[in-house]
Amino acid sequence: MDVLLIGGHGKVALLLTPLLAERGDHVESVIRFSEQADAVRAAGATPLVCDVEQCGTEDLTSLVSQHDAVVWSAGAGGGDPMRTYAVDKDAAIRSIDAAIAAGVRRYVMVSYFGASLNHDVPAESPFFPYAEAKAAADAYLRASDLAWTIVAPSALTLEPATGRIDPDAPAAGSVSRADVAAVVAAVLADPSTIGKTIPFNAGDLTIAEALARV
Repeated sequence: MDVLLIGGHGKVALLLTPLLAERGDHVESVIRFSEQADAVRAAGATPLVCDVEQCGTEDLTSLVSQHDAVVWSAGAGGGDPMRTYAVDKDAAIRSIDAAIAAGVRRYVMVSYFGASLNHDVPAESPFFPYAEAKAAADAYLRASDLAWTIVAPSALTLEPATGRIDPDAPAAGSVSRADVAAVVAAVLADPSTIGKTIPFNAGDLTIAEALARV
């Protein structure tokens, strides 16, 4: 599978890349700065420099073209609300439009546990722009005709991978970035996850068992 990984220098993306490369997928990673290229190459991907905040739909369509799947793992990283909306909503939506224009149907979005248009995050909360942006991007993806999956992990940790998650938890807990990467790799190879949103915490089920239940 030829995969375009947007946000390729992020912590989850750098853990995901070797999982894909080791099973024989070809990964091209979109990064913001050329200085990030060596880390991306070391992980097993070919770097493509494009600041998605500034990259228009036409340019993104050119990047997406000739791939089998798109994974969105980019984010503004909080802080500046305007940049959060620009990256986590507007750029994400442009990438969806690009996938549609390029005829690349498989799209996996990395979101977060509880993302929803009815998220109930107070407007005065510093988390509000991110909640609004992710909800809008997720809703746009669900309304598209792409073969989408939304991966929605809870709070991210730097713990080692366990290979086990809980897809049935009623409230957010935490999960390692390494296990998030493993879930993304698994859903890319599992067409039964198309059209599904998968919220999860760390847990006791193997990832294969968990995906079979969602």
